[in-house]
Amino acid sequence: MPSEFELIARYFVQRNEGESTGVALGAGDDCALLVPSSGQQLAVSVDTSVVDVHFPAQAPAWAVGYRALAVSLSDLAAMGARARWCTMAVTLPEADEAWIEAFSQGFHALCAESGISLVGGDVTRGGLSISVTVHGEVPAGAALCRNGGKAGDIVAVTGPLGGGHGGLVAWQQGMRDLADPLLSRYLLPKPRLSAGLVLRGLANCAIDISDGLLADLNHLCEASHLGAELDMERLPLATGLEDLLGGEGARHAALCGGDDYELLFSLPEAFLTEAQRRLRECSLDLWPIGRLHAGAGITGVDEIAASGWQHFPGGAS
Repeated sequence: MPSEFELIARYFVQRNEGESTGVALGAGDDCALLVPSSGQQLAVSVDTSVVDVHFPAQAPAWAVGYRALAVSLSDLAAMGARARWCTMAVTLPEADEAWIEAFSQGFHALCAESGISLVGGDVTRGGLSISVTVHGEVPAGAALCRNGGKAGDIVAVTGPLGGGHGGLVAWQQGMRDLADPLLSRYLLPKPRLSAGLVLRGLANCAIDISDGLLADLNHLCEASHLGAELDMERLPLATGLEDLLGGEGARHAALCGGDDYELLFSLPEAFLTEAQRRLRECSLDLWPIGRLHAGAGITGVDEIAASGWQHFPGGAS
């Protein structure tokens, strides 16, 4: 059985030092040494993926590795940051090299897709979980924060919703083909990094949809001290969602299901056409779904009592 350090060296060390990557010293020492670009602020976020909470125990190892990085990169996308570096701490029940190799291949595949370098981490023994910390760069003052929304802004998303929840249901019903559009949305989510970059200077606020549209829109509204009105007729639904869940179930999934990892943002109406043009160049769409307004709360939907995913939902005290 390989040791912890043999596993790290064999599957997780990338030789990526160099000026072009901003890595002065990568994995293998007590710390990585990184060189941020001049005039940039660092954007840092961490996410933990736990077996049978965030992904099924029987999910393909390649998809688990890809997904663990994708959900963290989505936070950089929401800030309009360019992905640069990441670290990963993985806890494994056993040193199953076939599983670890496939897992690392999925993780490294998304590293290559997104231009990010793995610069360190840790391997321990225990229940399966993966914690990924991502580091990105954004020009000083250009980050897309949650608190910048303005009354009158259009609320929009970068793609159809409900696919993450629909994919989970499809998995629970026995679907295993990752080519299925819903299952792919759940197990192989695409962080909208390019969208975050092109929305800088146009969007006033942004967030990625991880906990569900209503929950994450509420985060934007609270941070911006505004309310929002949704137009349910314009809510884009993921391909195949209504066939799987029916009309009402599909709308509920889009509002509350989570795991979509599309960007939710607001922008002035005057910037709408330019934002649509820029997103089309990234092979993405812009879907207006409502407006921000003075006041509080979310209107236009009859499911306000429903909330998105929370690990520790609050209750009456």
